[in-house]
Amino acid sequence: MRSNWKWKPKGASGRANDSNNVCKKKLTAKAAFSPQSGRRLVHRRGRRMQLRTVAGVIELAVLHGQDPSDGHWGCPIRERWGLACHQQLSLALADKLAFTVTATGSYAEAAAVAGKWGVPVADATLHALTQRLGAKAEARTQAALQSAPAERQPERAPTALAVLMVDGWQVRQRGPGWGKKQTRQPRVEWHEWKTGVFYRHEQSGRTAAGRGVLSEKIVIGWQGEPAEFGRRLHWEALRGGLSRAQHRLVAGDGAAWIWNLAQDRWAGATQVLDFYHASQHLWELGRAVQGEEEGALARWVEPRRHRLRHGQEKRVLQEIAALPVPAGPAGEIMRREQNYFASQAGRMNYRNLARRGWPIGSGPVESACRQKQCRFKRPGQSWTVRGMRHLGALTEARHNHHWDELWLCS
Repeated sequence: MRSNWKWKPKGASGRANDSNNVCKKKLTAKAAFSPQSGRRLVHRRGRRMQLRTVAGVIELAVLHGQDPSDGHWGCPIRERWGLACHQQLSLALADKLAFTVTATGSYAEAAAVAGKWGVPVADATLHALTQRLGAKAEARTQAALQSAPAERQPERAPTALAVLMVDGWQVRQRGPGWGKKQTRQPRVEWHEWKTGVFYRHEQSGRTAAGRGVLSEKIVIGWQGEPAEFGRRLHWEALRGGLSRAQHRLVAGDGAAWIWNLAQDRWAGATQVLDFYHASQHLWELGRAVQGEEEGALARWVEPRRHRLRHGQEKRVLQEIAALPVPAGPAGEIMRREQNYFASQAGRMNYRNLARRGWPIGSGPVESACRQKQCRFKRPGQSWTVRGMRHLGALTEARHNHHWDELWLCS
């Protein structure tokens, strides 16, 4: 490829003179050969192209033409640099801006941060960039799911315990009636965003203050069928070392779809009901049995909660199943909670799991859900499926070590 590079100041003084007070440079970058076929373009025409970079706005003199090998028209420089047809951001600047979007709480915050490090940019530009790169990240994920993943660090010793934690939370989305003055269709709908966390047990620890912390984890999110969510989480878990783990543990809050997914994807794994959720349901049952008086309620709940945690879960489950159910609202609550505990039998072996040093709570995925909600459930936000999926895919590309793949030319 032949290129002729010449830097020239835009103005006589070389100072910035555009509306955004960003330095402009002129650059000649003439490439006469297609980077795809290596053949010389025909019907060549010279054109002007502006490109925003980390150094300022650059004006380029480039060639457009037709590739004789397949007949397509294009600009070799754009194709060589991996730029879209009308893209005006350099790859380095797009990298910085996209990273800023995924690391801040909103497009407005990302624009403010970008302005602080010298690149004034509009919210709409960041939104368009996120949608374009997010669509690319999602397409790469779908393509990757068609093949078996390679473990990211195969040189590591097999982990003694691989941990998978699954949960879901509700996100506010635009319904079919959104934006219509008169409609019988809902303007707003709430949908579950499923979230999963995978980590190797040796990656867990505690701070000096006693707070649990993970040195590394994989986080996956998906709105849709549990089967597709499970496929994505399983693929990333294999990439993180799941296949060589000596033991597997699946933790959840008791939702039926979580255990169905665990049986489908990770049959044979130890299943554990998050102890905090078990305690919540025990307190709910206690209110139906004893009422709201705090002293009586605590005297009923706390001994059973203690036995549940310290190896007497079968006894507690028998007591719950034997409770007489009265008529009325209290009886409905008791019956519901009895069914809940009966369905979770076999997932409350807390004492033995704790003695092995295994987790009995789903704190990491609860934390991941909270972090996602801080981004996707801010005041006034109403998402489209497409908009949330693309931002989610871009965020996961950064978090799950796929970020550099976004800058490879397709």
